[in-house]
Amino acid sequence: MALRPMNSPTDSSSLLIDGKLVPGSEGTFEVLDPATEEILGYAADGTGADMDAAIAAARLAFDTTDWSRDHAFRARCLRQLRDALRGHIEELREITIAEVGAPRFLTSAAHLEGPIDDLLWFADLAEKYEWKQDLGNASPMGIPTHRYLLKEAVGVVGAITPWNFPHQINFAKIGPALAAGNTVVLKPAPDTPWCAALVGRIVAEETDIPPGVLNIVTSSDHSVGEQLATDPRVDLVSFTGSTATGKSVMRAASDSLKKVFLELGGKSAFVVLDDADLKGACSMAAFTVCTHAGQGCAITTRLLVPRDRYDEAVELTAKALRGIRPGDPNEPGTICGPLISARQRDRVEGYLKLAVEEGGTIVVGGGRPAEHDKGFFVEPTLIAGLDNKARVAQEEIFGPVLVILPHDGDDDAVRIANDSPYGLSGSVFGTDPDRIAHVVAGIRTGTLGVNGGIWYAADAPFGGYKQSGIGREMGVAGFEEYLETKLVAEPAAS
Repeated sequence: MALRPMNSPTDSSSLLIDGKLVPGSEGTFEVLDPATEEILGYAADGTGADMDAAIAAARLAFDTTDWSRDHAFRARCLRQLRDALRGHIEELREITIAEVGAPRFLTSAAHLEGPIDDLLWFADLAEKYEWKQDLGNASPMGIPTHRYLLKEAVGVVGAITPWNFPHQINFAKIGPALAAGNTVVLKPAPDTPWCAALVGRIVAEETDIPPGVLNIVTSSDHSVGEQLATDPRVDLVSFTGSTATGKSVMRAASDSLKKVFLELGGKSAFVVLDDADLKGACSMAAFTVCTHAGQGCAITTRLLVPRDRYDEAVELTAKALRGIRPGDPNEPGTICGPLISARQRDRVEGYLKLAVEEGGTIVVGGGRPAEHDKGFFVEPTLIAGLDNKARVAQEEIFGPVLVILPHDGDDDAVRIANDSPYGLSGSVFGTDPDRIAHVVAGIRTGTLGVNGGIWYAADAPFGGYKQSGIGREMGVAGFEEYLETKLVAEPAAS
């Protein structure tokens, strides 16, 4: 096992409030390595009082500075932040592998480098966006009038983020929110505080982002983040996490009728049509569900295959899963690292027990890997013999667990894919373009990949239908989540 970084509690134990690095009022809390169960070090433990100070700083910065109106300055600050983060890329990489359990190969993509570079896209958008939009002349009630729209920042944004892809999700909120002219208070998950805390240190020491514009409060207490939903000084709460918690955030935000963005759970279907390369599709489905130990809301966790090839698909998928072993996330070849915590491992194991109780068969996996006596590892697992009504086919497990289900043709596959409270993502594999288009049109999800196509990018809006969320993240649509629209009418020129 490689040496882990940041074993000193002074390395990243500060909150960022009003431009200053300050200790948490509750002291510090432990940061664990999910691959070894060892204590890596400590993070600042913020309290309700710290969050109150952060909100106050963000409110003051928005109300009393030109941040929201100086588009060029915001763009420059975001580019500066991106460059500063790039200057710390190896330190960030080691932190991400250590506290997240992220496979090293993913830190060159969606786990680190991709999200950092996405800041440039939002910086460019801040400069080229059409902040004033002319609606032309009209004569409402017979009065010649010229109308135009002004696009303006919402105000103070409260961002609450999870532990699974902390950099991607943190920057997917920070980037567009700041580019749009808002001030931000970020509350990261207690499991991965360092990823956010180091960003705070870089902001304070190496950028011109004004005091109060970005505040970061790490805390062991989940309820500290709830203040962002309830405090009337916060104008928008942006939350990524479970659907159950998202509903709680929405309820809490309702008292002040603040805007809410929610990116929530998924139980996405990997649909294999009868003209597809079955072996290739099953291999892709196995690889996908094992990536980062299946800890991704958009990962496809239901594999839908033609009924007359079900047994063959089970055999092919099982073979692919047997070839993927959980491993040290430091090793370049590791795809499936540990789960984030003992609690999450227990949750996944509970679902594996449930699958058997529901009449399913654990074809491969189903337990803890014998080669790891430490770490929160679970074997890549295939569950067969169930239909889509089973709880393991309906509920988000968030582990390297794939449920394989039979379908009776294209329309039946669409029906099964849609038979879910979620609608976040999915995949379709086939060869006939018309049939693929028919299936794509029928599936009710926010994103779909066809034959391995990748939809993730800075300019691509991400979000879901149904209980997978409200709104879109990334892209122009994600940027506009952080804007208000003001209509101005004036006498038309004669």
